[in-house]
Amino acid sequence: MTGLLGMKCCDADKRDSAGISPVAWAVRGGQGEAVELLLRQKAVGPDKPDNYGRTPLWWAASDGQVSVVKQLLGRRDVNPDKPNNAGLTPLSQAAGQGHELVVKQFLDRQDVNSDKPDNRGGTPLTGAAAGGHESVVKQLLDRQDVNPDKSDNEGNTPLSLAAGQGHQLVVKQLLDRQDVNPNKPTNEGKTPLSWAAISGHGLVVKQLLDRQDVIPEKLDNTGRTPLSWAAMCGHESVVKQFLDRQDVNPDKPDNRYSTPLILAAANGHESVVNQLLGRQDVKPNTPDNEGKTPLSFAADEGYESVVKHLLNRQDVDPDKSDNEGNTPLSLAAGQGHQLVVKQLLDRQDVNPNKPNNEGKTPLSWAAISGHGLVVKQLLDRQDVNPEKLDNAGRTPLFWAATKDHGPVVKQLLDRQDVNPDKPDNRGSTPLAVAAAGGHESVVKQLLDRQDVNPDKPDNEGCTPLSLAAGQGHELVVKQLLDLQDINPEVSDYMGRTPLLRAAMNGHGTVVKQLLDRQDVNPDKPDNRGSTPLAVAAAGGHESVVKQLLDRQDVNPDKPGNEGCTPLSLAAGQGHELVVKQLLDLQDINPEMPDYMGRTPLLRAAISVPNRRVRTAGPWRPIVPSVPGGVGMDGRARRPSSTFPERLQGPAVNLQSCS
Repeated sequence: MTGLLGMKCCDADKRDSAGISPVAWAVRGGQGEAVELLLRQKAVGPDKPDNYGRTPLWWAASDGQVSVVKQLLGRRDVNPDKPNNAGLTPLSQAAGQGHELVVKQFLDRQDVNSDKPDNRGGTPLTGAAAGGHESVVKQLLDRQDVNPDKSDNEGNTPLSLAAGQGHQLVVKQLLDRQDVNPNKPTNEGKTPLSWAAISGHGLVVKQLLDRQDVIPEKLDNTGRTPLSWAAMCGHESVVKQFLDRQDVNPDKPDNRYSTPLILAAANGHESVVNQLLGRQDVKPNTPDNEGKTPLSFAADEGYESVVKHLLNRQDVDPDKSDNEGNTPLSLAAGQGHQLVVKQLLDRQDVNPNKPNNEGKTPLSWAAISGHGLVVKQLLDRQDVNPEKLDNAGRTPLFWAATKDHGPVVKQLLDRQDVNPDKPDNRGSTPLAVAAAGGHESVVKQLLDRQDVNPDKPDNEGCTPLSLAAGQGHELVVKQLLDLQDINPEVSDYMGRTPLLRAAMNGHGTVVKQLLDRQDVNPDKPDNRGSTPLAVAAAGGHESVVKQLLDRQDVNPDKPGNEGCTPLSLAAGQGHELVVKQLLDLQDINPEMPDYMGRTPLLRAAISVPNRRVRTAGPWRPIVPSVPGGVGMDGRARRPSSTFPERLQGPAVNLQSCS
């Protein structure tokens, strides 16, 4: 190094991409001689920070380099209290790392703030307490200028952090102080006892509970007690300590009315559930604010042993509905928990057909989720109604077909008491929803039946073929067109044929399938006079437009009810390629006005993209999710099961000439 430093070409203070200098690297390596040699160079800045604000002294303190720290502190041009970009001073960093001798060097100085907070409000004592460094904590507590109960930005005190980490000796040091509040909460309202309970540090919990001034049932901002947290996290020994006290309510609900038993059951902590059930003052059937009982949560999550313990109680209602009407059996069936379903079905006091508020039974939920084994469990019972309708008139078969659960569909179709063609309140059959979803295997199963009408329209006149064509499901369209009794020309209530619906959405392959048939009129207009060519032109679907223009039986200049020709519509929407396709024809009149006298050129000139009229497209059902799980907060998650309205087609300006 001496040779290199003697060369004029070598920069003794040349830094790397992180801004770390040679002297900082020497410090990090504990090379005292190299540090001394570099510090003799005039070009070297002994206190210059790197890109993250870390000086050589900061690095030495962080790594516990006692001799190097001494070297640097002996210099007048080194600031012993200079923080890094996060606000951590060399003392804070040394304290957090537990470097006792380095900490002592800093504390012996008059120009070091021993209680200086970093950007997050943490002091040297905070870091030492969190790390469990008793000797460093002692040094800091011996100072008059250190606040032993100072909170950081999140409200954590040194005691909170030590308790949460289970550092018993540090906890004792802090509890021995008169100026430390053992009940001081964080911003979330959690006390040191809460943190110890959450982390399951039983000895720290005991230290705190042994004090007369510790409140064992202090609520946090969510209304949870330390017992609630211990129960939710499954810490049996901690739970026992709380239950052994006379001043702890073992059944105290939080802000959502979740009791310790609910939280334990929701997270599958069997031993804690047993502890709580052993108390006379715990009500095992108490629901939370969503109406869910401990059994509901355990069934929903599939915790068989917890379910068993709860069902063994005489005071537990095994068929109690929550606010949405879901019973434990419904929740277990929807999640596919076979063993829990069996436990519940073995009871005489459980109704296997009990519907929720939407009319869905346990069988409906199992069918929705595709849990074939649970479906079998339910269908094997004589008292299960496989055809029970929900509020929308949908059967379990309808739901299974909607979600493409082929094996479940087969189980239901194998029964004599299931109507495979039963429509819902909107007239949609299982075949219709399977076709709309493009579920070929389910469509095949249904078409193989003699008692399924493949051409049955719904309340809006949409047949399975219309729905499949509108969605571009080529294989389903083929399955349907291969039948002898399919009418490919059936119009919906707006007069739209399967061909028009396919053309409107740009499904070229389906358009070809339909045009290849002799019984399809390629120029048939809907109730507004729009032909397949018109809607394809309006949507800018060049390949569909080409197929239609290649036909001799398609009028390329046919106006709709409001006088709009395919050229007018394409021009008004700015579809240049379609406009070119049409203008290349000999029999196109580029000057034909609509009913307001506007020519294609005028429509192109005045077209405003935001002025669009949505035309109703094919409808496809979207199935709700099954009952959701339970998170660490003990709450169930269930997406909405609202069935959406008919899907909307592309935003095209058809005959909107106004």
